[in-house]
Amino acid sequence: IPGYRNMRCRYAGEKEDNRMATIVIGLGSMGKRRIRILKKLFPGMKIVGIDSNEKRAKAVGEEYGITTYKTLQVALDEGDAKIAFVSTGPSSHAAIIEQCLQAELHVFTEINLLKKGYETNMHLAKEKKKELFLSSTFLYRKEIQYIKDKVKGNNCSLNYSYHVGQYLPDWHPWEKINEYFVGHKETNGCREIFAIELPWLVKVFGEIEDVTVLAGSNTTLDIDYRDNYLVLLKHETGHKGMLAVDVMSRKPVRNLEVFGEDLYMSWNGTPDSLTEYDYANKCDKAIKVYDTVENLEGYSANIIENAYEEEVKRFFDAVEKKNKPDYTFEEDFRVLEWIDRIEKRVI
Repeated sequence: IPGYRNMRCRYAGEKEDNRMATIVIGLGSMGKRRIRILKKLFPGMKIVGIDSNEKRAKAVGEEYGITTYKTLQVALDEGDAKIAFVSTGPSSHAAIIEQCLQAELHVFTEINLLKKGYETNMHLAKEKKKELFLSSTFLYRKEIQYIKDKVKGNNCSLNYSYHVGQYLPDWHPWEKINEYFVGHKETNGCREIFAIELPWLVKVFGEIEDVTVLAGSNTTLDIDYRDNYLVLLKHETGHKGMLAVDVMSRKPVRNLEVFGEDLYMSWNGTPDSLTEYDYANKCDKAIKVYDTVENLEGYSANIIENAYEEEVKRFFDAVEKKNKPDYTFEEDFRVLEWIDRIEKRVI
């Protein structure tokens, strides 16, 4: 992050373990989430935080007992980092990822939203023999895994309807919309929802073959992009879906119905809302997929920490055991191409 003076803050904590020393870049809500998970999974791991906002960096350093800097290069110059978590705004990801790969670090990144730098960084990761791991949190939800197994095990063609909506000013009430990435056209709020949902929809129902799109602006929000989309998706498997995405719904909503001759399922986004219709007995059957669920205060009931923790575990499995990631940059490149088409292919 060029143009800032260096800042270092070290706070008392447990004895540090440098074997998998980790840099977390970006100390907003996602960066702090990654720090919490890392400290839970790997007590004693050396963690360094990076944020250009001096006040935020200092506060996070004090809260989590970690060293913080204003510039990434200072942390890289220490020379002991092995891992980087990129949790900044999406438009900055490509350059930061490249810098970390050049420094011989394995990289975990939040969703990117933009194809910028994909080919360069995929090639660089292979050249450096480093893991380049992309977050796709919903793939690690047990409800999604259950739905995927049922769809794969079903012989009939299926349709689905899926509405995901939330009022944009409620995303970060402490920030103005135009002060972070969802307020910008190239990384807008609807695009982020598509980037969250399409990866698991493709994994469950198959690669996308074609889309039909209706979209519009139904609010008075001060944004320069459409605030709602209705998308018909045709999958190569023959399954079809209607996906409604918006940033205008005053109630946060995630409503899914999957239906066909031999299967009906519904899910409202929360861990206890997955149901399957028992057509022999003409009743809905609740599907329990979690023994325990971890929620953080202040977050919607459909945001659970279990999946965030699971994808971090999978990342370290990929680094240490060379396990193949559940979702790759190559797959995400194709998804981002479809999002580009959806934004352009409006009737």
